[in-house]
Amino acid sequence: MARNLEQLQKQYNSAAGGPGGRAGGGMMRGGRSQAAKGKPKNAGKTVKRLLAYLKPYRWRIALVFLCMLFSTLTSLGGSYLMAPIINKLTVAVNPAAQIKMSQTERIADGIISSLTGSSAEPFRYIVAAAMLLAAVYSVGTVTSYLQSRLMLRTTQNVMEKIRNELFEKLQRLPLRYFDSKPTGEIMSRFTNDIDNMEAMVNNSLTSTFSGIVTLAGVLVFMISTNWILTLITAAFVPVFAWGGAAIAKLSRNYYGAQQAALGALNGYIEETVTGQNVIKVFNHEDECEEEFGALNGDMRGKQFRATFWGGLMGPIMGNTSQISYAVTVGIGGVFMVTGRLTPGGLSVFAHYSRQFSMPINQISQQMASIFSALAGAERVFDMMDAEPELPDGEDAREMPDMSGYVVLDHVSFGYIPGKTVLKDISLYAKPGQKIAFVGSTGAGKTTVTNLLNRFYDIDEGSITIDGVDVRNIRRDVLRKNIAMVLQDTHLFTGTVMENIRYGRLDATDEEVIEAAKTASAHSFIMKLADGYDTVIEGDGANLSQGQRQLLNIARAAITKAPVLVLDEATSSVDTRTERHIEKGLSMLMRDRTTFVIAHRLSTVRNADAIMVLEQGRIIERGDHDDLLAQKGRYYELYNGITELA
Repeated sequence: MARNLEQLQKQYNSAAGGPGGRAGGGMMRGGRSQAAKGKPKNAGKTVKRLLAYLKPYRWRIALVFLCMLFSTLTSLGGSYLMAPIINKLTVAVNPAAQIKMSQTERIADGIISSLTGSSAEPFRYIVAAAMLLAAVYSVGTVTSYLQSRLMLRTTQNVMEKIRNELFEKLQRLPLRYFDSKPTGEIMSRFTNDIDNMEAMVNNSLTSTFSGIVTLAGVLVFMISTNWILTLITAAFVPVFAWGGAAIAKLSRNYYGAQQAALGALNGYIEETVTGQNVIKVFNHEDECEEEFGALNGDMRGKQFRATFWGGLMGPIMGNTSQISYAVTVGIGGVFMVTGRLTPGGLSVFAHYSRQFSMPINQISQQMASIFSALAGAERVFDMMDAEPELPDGEDAREMPDMSGYVVLDHVSFGYIPGKTVLKDISLYAKPGQKIAFVGSTGAGKTTVTNLLNRFYDIDEGSITIDGVDVRNIRRDVLRKNIAMVLQDTHLFTGTVMENIRYGRLDATDEEVIEAAKTASAHSFIMKLADGYDTVIEGDGANLSQGQRQLLNIARAAITKAPVLVLDEATSSVDTRTERHIEKGLSMLMRDRTTFVIAHRLSTVRNADAIMVLEQGRIIERGDHDDLLAQKGRYYELYNGITELA
């Protein structure tokens, strides 16, 4: 039975980019950042912090605003030079016309006359005026170009620095942070949020400043031409502001709904494409079509409303502007007939009245983008401010010759304060010994190995290697001496050789091949199209699960670490592949202290000691024969009396 639309939207919007799920999911592919949903919590603090990134470029930014000022003023001033030209043509056509120019018109006329002489013929006057206009607009064009180029370069430099800092911080965050944040949530900070910040710095701020300067300049020129007409035009400002704000709010809401619908739709498409084999096995094609149709129909409706209201801004504001223009020109015509306004003044004023509404709409629209970008900037800075892994102490040790004598002494730990996962765990492993952990899911088996690597720090007790507390060993040294083979393999884009060498970057080609042979991976690698130079695609999509695991083992083998952790290393492969993997693991475990977590109890029969964990405690310990003789929990699990779940 197909799920209804509400269920689909809830599931695919909440699951997008979840931990361990689709990387980015619907959120990323829908292009919607969480920051776009609201205003910043502390805009002042965020702006101050963002300005700190711009501070090194303050002189360049000052030049940008100076260029912007020149560009705006030349545009406005060039328009005003048209007034004396029109007046001159009017007199040329009708010598009897009596034109009383305003103070600013006389100034503009004086500038043009200074180039030709006061008694110049109309033709020479107009030619000189055209040349002056060309020069003015050329200055505006050059300054506009410089403004765009300087601001673009400044913005890119700032965003590059922010991305670098954010990525560097990402590498220093503890595993706890990634466990608590969806993948898409983290990725959106590098994409949508920083893109919004870039748009704000490069476009919104400059557009807002340009709009303010243009509005102020237009007002000055309008007042200097006729203050009464200026008041009439200004009376329409509340209409522009209210109408623009109302439509912008409506369109933002609809665009938000559209993006949420797009995220759900893309999440569903991604899931059905990757799960085609399951869909076909269970004959779920009709239900998929029905569910997709519901999501697609919802998307169509929301996209229509978003596009309609978003496109309504132009016509409504344009018609309002036309009404303002008609009223202004009508009254201005009366003023011209009565001699209170020149023909040139009316023409220029009509031009400015059209320009008057543009900055208001521009500023109102940019405010929404600025607030959205500031909300995104808050999320970026929140990630930058997240608590990193505790730094190594000044007396942290190098441990150059670690042998692998591991002791856990009365260790207790909980991921969440007040909720203990491991309770009073004590055990030891001598160099070269194999220690196995078995127990139900959630018993704490993997947690033990996480603590060994210091992915988390224990709450009570101590963990020592060769008699040194792991908290007193440098993290990079500790982790370099502990190799891990996990159930979930992860391969990077690159060649087979590069992926194996990831375990030790200074390894030679010969050492890589030897590690592959140790892991029983060499034979299948040589059968690949380009052998060790075969490029791995999409986290190993062009390899089988068993082949990926063999490469994972080879990567661990090349580290030559004295301590090895195997976490369900063979649980997701077939029996034949398991034999190949176990052969590689046997070679890998030789002369290493090994901790094994396994669901298949047959893989731990030869362990030196087996720890049976339940609810965070070791309830049984001993080798395989001892534990069977006890006829306890291990005996029940091994003989299938109870399930290992």
